[in-house]
Amino acid sequence: MLECVINVSEGRDAAAIAAIASAAGRDLLDVHSDPHHHRSVLTVVGEVAARAVASRAFDLLDLRDHDGVHPRLGVVDVVPFVALDGSEPADALDARDRFVAWFTVEHGVPCFRYGPERTLPDVRRHAFRTLAPDAGPGAPHRTAGACAVGARSLLVAYNVWLAEPDLERARGIAAAVRGPAVRALGLQVGDRVQVSLNLIDPELLGPGEAYDLVATMADEFGAAADGAELVGLVPDAVLRREPTQRWSELDLSAERTIEARLATR
Repeated sequence: MLECVINVSEGRDAAAIAAIASAAGRDLLDVHSDPHHHRSVLTVVGEVAARAVASRAFDLLDLRDHDGVHPRLGVVDVVPFVALDGSEPADALDARDRFVAWFTVEHGVPCFRYGPERTLPDVRRHAFRTLAPDAGPGAPHRTAGACAVGARSLLVAYNVWLAEPDLERARGIAAAVRGPAVRALGLQVGDRVQVSLNLIDPELLGPGEAYDLVATMADEFGAAADGAELVGLVPDAVLRREPTQRWSELDLSAERTIEARLATR
């Protein structure tokens, strides 16, 4: 079984988000939307649902009038495939390559691969500069931009809010906590700031450790952590490593695991 965590560049229009999500049918596990990021993260099962969601987003969204604090390449911005129990990393890699071939032919959107070849930050940094698309046109699609399509292991997307609305401090804290197990950005989100994290090895550095690390660094920068936000779902094994008395503080719950959503699918 493959999970796909599709990031689309729409976080404000509830009707559009609902229409995009409905394309996945029963294979939709979760939707997380943020109006300041102007982004929605849809967790689905399988390649058919991933393609249906991508097609609906392509039809409904237009990158030309898009704004938001989160970096983006296109309306269907990031499409990572993840091997769950019963699948192997090679299966995710094959699904990635099939999606790239389909999306460029079906919709004419240039695609950049990430995974063994390069990281997603590498794609964001170099796309259309020193890095040409792996498939599709050599320039962004007029309305849809481009797409980064990946094969990766399970990660946890996680945000830690700061009490002080100081973007430079948030960026400094993000730089301080960034490392092999975590990617981090400092972002202005409305009248607040956050350290936006991708926990790329959550078995090594989970939400609790990440929150405490940001809190410690914030203290050194003369700031303070002020709450957490889980984006999407978390593997059950990662959740169970956290003391249950911290779940509320860390924005975690048993209902927001991949396994729980699969069980009710």
